[in-house]
Amino acid sequence: MPPLNHPVLKDLANFYFEAKRLFYRWRYPNVVLAKGVRITGSLQVNGKVKVTIGSGSRLGKRVLIYGSGTVTIGSNVSLNGPWIGCERSITIGDECLISDCAIADSDYHNLEPHLRHCPAGPKVSAPIVIDRNVWIGARATVMKGVHIGADSAVGLGCIVRKSVPPGVVVIGNPQQIVKHFDLQQPSN
Repeated sequence: MPPLNHPVLKDLANFYFEAKRLFYRWRYPNVVLAKGVRITGSLQVNGKVKVTIGSGSRLGKRVLIYGSGTVTIGSNVSLNGPWIGCERSITIGDECLISDCAIADSDYHNLEPHLRHCPAGPKVSAPIVIDRNVWIGARATVMKGVHIGADSAVGLGCIVRKSVPPGVVVIGNPQQIVKHFDLQQPSN
């Protein structure tokens, strides 16, 4: 598809995305979509979850967010079909690439055999923090209590159960570091 270089086409595209953004803000009063958020797919929000999405972010495919916690998504983030379950807190930094993966800060049930049929206790959830410029691949799963460091990448289908340092690539189940990025900026 050729780029929209004609001023009228750019204005029409901006009007379309602004109308769609305002529709979702009206549909979900607990969602704050900053100016410039572009939704090319759809957004579904279930439960009492509070959601904030920063300017310049793009939502493709079907983005599902549910729960009763707080989801904060930075600026210029690409959300391409993830489902995000939040009972406590999930923070996604600026400039992240989030594929069709699962991010859940809760197990949604008690693990102990004698408590499995009881309401979920406080140990079943823990906050998730995803720092700036993280790439999470398709079908990956990020579990409760995880902190993913800046500039890291999570590979296809990886199960992230432990925190990830900055500037690495993790793959597999159990997760393993397979690459370290040189994060030093070249000097001029």
